Amino acid sequence: MRLFLDANILFTAAHNPGGKAALIIELGIQGHWELFSSPYAIEEARRNLERKFPHTLDTLTSLQHGIRLVKHQEDQAALEGLAQKDQPIFQAALASRATHLLTGDIKDFGPFMNQPDKSCGICIQTVAEFLRATLFENL
Repeated sequence: MRLFLDANILFTAAHNPGGKAALIIELGIQGHWELFSSPYAIEEARRNLERKFPHTLDTLTSLQHGIRLVKHQEDQAALEGLAQKDQPIFQAALASRATHLLTGDIKDFGPFMNQPDKSCGICIQTVAEFLRATLFENL
């Protein structure tokens, strides 16, 4: 599996190193799946952490070591109905050939969640949904 991590997943993992988002990254580093994100997502996470929890910026930097960065390609397909601010995230997920895009942004990505037929084959999920589906799949 190839997981693309949205900015809010990176933010959450840095802010809450004992939580589910951090577990996703830890398991990826251990080789359970491949981890991807983008410079766009990293920068958004960094800006938000700097504003809200500046003491966690070092944690974000250390998390990046296990994540491959892929730039979005503006000429790549856009997801019709997705907010313009989120198109670079989706385009980078496409560029990384992600099987899953993990996000906490239910407001903007909600209409596409768990519907890969509507999102160019990428399964968009929250971390909790991904873990639940993965655990049940492997039982």
